[in-house]
Amino acid sequence: MNAFPFPTVGFDLDGTMIDTAGDLTAAVNHALTLVDRAPLSEAAVRPMIGLGAKHMLEQGLAATGGVADGDVERLYPELLRYYEAHIAVHSTPFPGLLEALDGLDALGVRTAVVTNKMERLARILLGELGLAERLATIIGGDTLGVRKPSPEPVLAMVERCGGGRAAFVGDSIYDMMAAQAANVPSIAVSFGFLDRPASELGADHVIGHYDELVPLLGRL
Repeated sequence: MNAFPFPTVGFDLDGTMIDTAGDLTAAVNHALTLVDRAPLSEAAVRPMIGLGAKHMLEQGLAATGGVADGDVERLYPELLRYYEAHIAVHSTPFPGLLEALDGLDALGVRTAVVTNKMERLARILLGELGLAERLATIIGGDTLGVRKPSPEPVLAMVERCGGGRAAFVGDSIYDMMAAQAANVPSIAVSFGFLDRPASELGADHVIGHYDELVPLLGRL
């Protein structure tokens, strides 16, 4: 029997491992209320997620009347404070994730998170959900001073996990660009916070449920 081909498998966080849209939408809407803007629906916020909270706030302001001078700088700390205090009210792992992690653990695979979320917030969220201790490393958007789509966070993940072959799972074009620039096979999840069809993200492979992940990786 052949050994599993990937000693390391990395994951994006928001929209890939965890459905955080409800809590992120609440945080954006909290910030919007401070400047008398109308709230956004979760469906409207989902495509804004992926490049970090500040980008999400900028997109939320743009969608509700425009970005006035000073608004982002003033509202960003308020958004972060609200989000940290309500970080896991609605957030849950996507269906099949825990079983996929169990399967990878049983194969001796090291799993990791590479996210554009601030590392501190990523660790708080993963801790609240009981997942932080399962991961070999957690790299946030502020960990290295560069974030996806740069390949550096993915390369750092591989190094921290001991080297060798790795695969990366994500839901955005930034995830796919980072993985491919790092010469790591990329898998897109079609259930994530997509701003375009998953087939148009440029991924090497697409899955529609986490029960497809371990069998797919085993064949590569």
